[in-house]
Amino acid sequence: QVQLVESGGGLVQAGGSLRLSCAASGGTFSNYDMGWFRQAPGKEREFVAAISRFGGTTSYAESVKGRFTISRDNAKNTVSLQMNVLKPEDTAVYYCAGRLVGRNKYESWGQGTQVTVSS
Repeated sequence: QVQLVESGGGLVQAGGSLRLSCAASGGTFSNYDMGWFRQAPGKEREFVAAISRFGGTTSYAESVKGRFTISRDNAKNTVSLQMNVLKPEDTAVYYCAGRLVGRNKYESWGQGTQVTVSS
């Protein structure tokens, strides 16, 4: 299983931007579809965005479409989430996750990074 470490979280005002990064190690990164999920206090973890193993396909939750962009660099074993026009409701712990090609679920998870958007 690939190991994942997120970075880039922090406190930002509404309307601002943050870029999250996730560094992978211990596996062949291009064998994994990658995703970002988030969990707000008192809520279940939810899907945010995903990108296929070579970056050809991306998908987004409706709530972040047009504001967030997921990307990956297989040469650097990283996946990023550019978050623009942040809203207070984007406040959550953001998790990077990896799904080995051919598997049905994400089995590799990072420890999470806190994003707080103030109004």
